[in-house]
Amino acid sequence: MSKLLSTAELVKKYQLDSKKSLGQNFIFDKNFTDKIVRNTFGNASDLSDYEILEIGGGPGSLSRSILDAGAKKLIVIEKDRRCILALQELKNFYGNRMEIIEGDALEIIDDDNLQGNFNKLFGDKKFKIIANLPYNIGTPLLFKFLNFRKQIISMHLMLQKEVVQRIVAKTNEDHYGRLAVMVNFLCTSKMLFTVDKNVFTPPPKITSAIVEIIPKLEIDEKIDLKKLQKVVAFAFNQRRKMIKSALKNVFFEKTIMILESCNINPQARAEQLSIEDFCNLAKNLNDN
Repeated sequence: MSKLLSTAELVKKYQLDSKKSLGQNFIFDKNFTDKIVRNTFGNASDLSDYEILEIGGGPGSLSRSILDAGAKKLIVIEKDRRCILALQELKNFYGNRMEIIEGDALEIIDDDNLQGNFNKLFGDKKFKIIANLPYNIGTPLLFKFLNFRKQIISMHLMLQKEVVQRIVAKTNEDHYGRLAVMVNFLCTSKMLFTVDKNVFTPPPKITSAIVEIIPKLEIDEKIDLKKLQKVVAFAFNQRRKMIKSALKNVFFEKTIMILESCNINPQARAEQLSIEDFCNLAKNLNDN
């Protein structure tokens, strides 16, 4: 078997300068990508029992750490055609355990067509997601992942530190908002560690962090997600207003009555409400 070039060597070979338009910042330090992957093991000693999805494989630094950890199958979605040749060298080395999908993850993970392209990748099998998400599409991708939460065992994602803080925030914390409520109603989340900017080439201006998100095995099925999203969106779109004012275009003349029936102070602000509070409000939202 021929020797596999390092990530830095592949970048040089294929002249892969990172593109800001694609949110690219490459990592050459395999010790660091190995650290990310080790945090995904859970109670296992490696990834040999798991199929993995990676978004934005780039030149393959994280991909090789996932494969070296024994992943049963790794599917990489990569939009940048320039990187496909570098990833192909990994596939040639690791064999059929790796599959490369060229395309836009936002289109492939189509939440309007759950039986479409994305469903074909894993069928009804469960899988893990490990990814250094492109900065410019990280949050939209996360919301798309949540539509497949029943198949997802865990997500370990690198995102901007500020986004991770918004994901893991609790009631009354500065970063608490729509993202925290929706993610943590469906999942549990925690920040694992921040990432030194110098790990990247070129170093980005913003700090990144690794977040662990694990879908809950059970949620309250009485909660209509669209209603919850609506209540949360209205509440936080005007987060400086009292909740009675922020929700007046949701519950209209019944706003104060419904808030009081849910034991919520009408003069409270959105960041003071718990996820349970928002769920109770969603239960009171009529279909019309």
